[in-house]
Amino acid sequence: MEAINDVHVSEPGLVILDIAAADDETAFTFHTALATRWATTSVERTTRDPGQPGVRLRCYLDLRQPLYSPGHPERSR
Repeated sequence: MEAINDVHVSEPGLVILDIAAADDETAFTFHTALATRWATTSVERTTRDPGQPGVRLRCYLDLRQPLYSPGHPERSR
């Protein structure tokens, strides 16, 4: 994983999330669930630590945007 620097968390509401999962499908499914609710960075691949089980995925979230559930009328605006 890359180091976290001041730019990544320069304002309240910005989050760095490291996801640990058993497999790629689980990690990407979780990321997709997050992306339906908040602004997130896109992700294309997971990483594996040699000799360790599972995968890791890092994404960045912006919690400053309004939180709406999927299908909420406000999401279509």
